[in-house]
Amino acid sequence: MEMKTIYSTENKIYKLCKELTTKKYRDRLGKYIAEGENLIEEAVKSGAEVEYFIVREDYEGKALILAEQAACTVFMSRQLFAGLAQTETSQGILAVVSKKTLSPEAVYERVGDGNIVVLDRLQDHGNIGTVIRTAEAAGYRGVVALKGTGDIYSPKTVRAAAGSVFRMPVLQEETASIAAGRVKQYGKRLLATCADGSYPYYEIDMKKNTALVIGNEGNGISRELMALTELRVSIPMQGQVESLNAAIAAAILMYESSRP
Repeated sequence: MEMKTIYSTENKIYKLCKELTTKKYRDRLGKYIAEGENLIEEAVKSGAEVEYFIVREDYEGKALILAEQAACTVFMSRQLFAGLAQTETSQGILAVVSKKTLSPEAVYERVGDGNIVVLDRLQDHGNIGTVIRTAEAAGYRGVVALKGTGDIYSPKTVRAAAGSVFRMPVLQEETASIAAGRVKQYGKRLLATCADGSYPYYEIDMKKNTALVIGNEGNGISRELMALTELRVSIPMQGQVESLNAAIAAAILMYESSRP
């Protein structure tokens, strides 16, 4: 299949991809970039809305057949592609993907009586992606991101989520009070972790209708949201350890929800 190769920085597709390397344009255009063979395969398998496949002119990897079968594939010179790649050693293929925009009603309808994870100003993109990936693996059905949370669709977050970002519904909320009100409206209880939690996490039934709050790496859960939580649990620790990495704490609690 013969396709034209892009060599000019004035090309509209190159300009679009360049814009999507910054959060401002990802937010404005409602699109983001997924880079690498595994993510391309996950995007196609998950039915993500791919606007373009961008293939480096010398790419011959395993995802080439997927790109060649698509009508929205373009090849790009090595030099131009290097200006878009977000990984140190790029595999030579990326996709422009449209964000899946859902109303609060649609998100909670998909969640049903399942659990959701609430990201309260979590900042590290690796942590955010890991929490989303772990949430899907542990059977959680949705993600709520409060204002101040790092970009769900940054290249690093998308890589860390390893395909889960294509499948997990994400709801962006402006304030803690709006998020908490919506959680309770749909019959879920807010659960937070803190050092002085009333119960160790394993004494609480978290199998369904739980909204697990994961707070900021440095400051934890905001006072406003903490005041609105219905359950506070602790993760027992030994030695001189005072806290755990946010993604690790989230994994412990989310997998508790899947206990038989």
